Amino acid sequence: MPKAKGKTRRQTFSYNVNRKRLIQNARRKAASWVECSHIPHAWDHAKSVQQNLAEMGLAMDPNKAVPLRKRKVKAMDVDVEERPMELLRKPYVLNDLEAEASLPEKKGNVQSRDLIDYVCYMVEKHGEDYKAMARDEKNYYPRTLKQIQNKINICKHFYPAEWRTFIDSLQKNKREVE
Repeated sequence: MPKAKGKTRRQTFSYNVNRKRLIQNARRKAASWVECSHIPHAWDHAKSVQQNLAEMGLAMDPNKAVPLRKRKVKAMDVDVEERPMELLRKPYVLNDLEAEASLPEKKGNVQSRDLIDYVCYMVEKHGEDYKAMARDEKNYYPRTLKQIQNKINICKHFYPAEWRTFIDSLQKNKREVE
């Protein structure tokens, strides 16, 4: 059966497009060269990398920025002249980077809500009896007593304040019942 008319179109070559520049621009846009948001905003594409970094107060080569002294003992200590500080035209970039670095680190280890509920249920119902926890009907994924003990220890380790309040509330409820 023949193809429908107009469904296939002949591809034509566009002669007026500079392929080299097209590929360079695509690479430049695709490459996320700096993940930090402060540096790209202050970057001047008309200047070199070293000039841009010097204006921001950053160094391209840390070995040249802070040279290591040789440990040879000399007869006389001669004061080494410090080179003059370069003029920082964009100090706000350095200040923003320092402020971001001084922020406290996020907690990377977070347990799922299901696991926390599971551990709370087990401790609330069985206390420290891990054999009873392993035989419990809520132990859907048949975990051994060692696995349950490890899950409880993980919750104790990651959430110490919350764990302490949970245990205190259990003991308070136990006293009220008695």
